[in-house]
Parts: sequence; C-alpha cells; structure tokens
Amino acid sequence: MIPGGGQPNMQQLLQQAQKMQQDLARAQEELARTEVEGQAGGGLVKATVTGSGELRGLVIDPKAVDPEDTETLADLVVAAVQAANENAQQLQQQKLGPLAQGLGGGMPGLPF
Repeated sequence: MIPGGGQPNMQQLLQQAQKMQQDLARAQEELARTEVEGQAGGGLVKATVTGSGELRGLVIDPKAVDPEDTETLADLVVAAVQAANENAQQLQQQKLGPLAQGLGGGMPGLPF
C-alpha cells in the first residue's frame, strides 16, 4: 500500500531493485570465497567446499585407507562431500534467503 494512495515512484522502485541486485551479487561473491567443511567416519575424511558448492579440498586420514576395502573409503568420501554441501546450502540460505524474500519469494535455481 502506498502512503496517501498515490502511484509508486518508479525511480525509487528501480533504485531498490538495483540495490537488491547489487546486494545479491555481493552475497554470491562472498559465498564463492567462503569455505565450509563436512566430514565422515568420525573425521577420517574431510571435504571442503565453497559456499556455492565448489569442492576445494579433500583430506583422507591414512587410517581410512584399506586396499582390501575401497568401497568403504568411497562411501566416506561421498558422505563427507554431501555433508560439506549441506553446510554450503545452509550458508546459502543464511546469505541469500533474506535477499530472495526481498525479491518476492524463491529464486530460480536456489533451493529455497
């Protein structure tokens, strides 16, 4: 509702939209720089991803390596990467959720 019942100021709306777009771009850049970790097997395998979900690192404790059982190691790697990606999604919701709500709801391609 516009105070006084007047028409919305298009210039003001455009400025707000531009500011929201800049805030969103800034938040996305911050997510791309921020790293989060996930682990599996009590820390035997640790994966590091960016807030935007890019895998940046993988650390495997030598105790997790059994040449006779590579399936378990593969499962631990997958679980660690999944945990890291879940942490990245939580970070995305924290950073982008308020911006998405300001744009009128969910944004295509984002999980919220």
